[in-house]
Amino acid sequence: MGTRTPGHGPKRPNGAREAEILELLQRAEGALTPREVTERLGGELAYNSVVTILTRMHAKQLLTRTPRGRAYAYAPVTDDPGFAARRMRSVLEERSDRQDVLARFADGLSATDADLLRQLLDPGQ
Repeated sequence: MGTRTPGHGPKRPNGAREAEILELLQRAEGALTPREVTERLGGELAYNSVVTILTRMHAKQLLTRTPRGRAYAYAPVTDDPGFAARRMRSVLEERSDRQDVLARFADGLSATDADLLRQLLDPGQ
């Protein structure tokens, strides 16, 4: 136990691996192929595992992919604030009581955040 097979990192939840790869892609200058992701992870994961994770993230619409040679190159669909906004929108869309959810959200905002939200919703104010 505790040994490590080359190309296989310690077992971690899929969400943690996705977050690690997403952060790596967000820091990159452009789209990366699975081989480039594998290299930047320092061999923590096998190439096939990286391909599987990237494919799943693409299916979840977290990444775009474009053909590059015989592989695909992957890039995030948005930046970190964009992903946070998508998560917030997703939670809201799952609820039938949107008004109540938004009201509770607004009630929980600090005065500074409430002022910022007002400015964003009504820029001419």
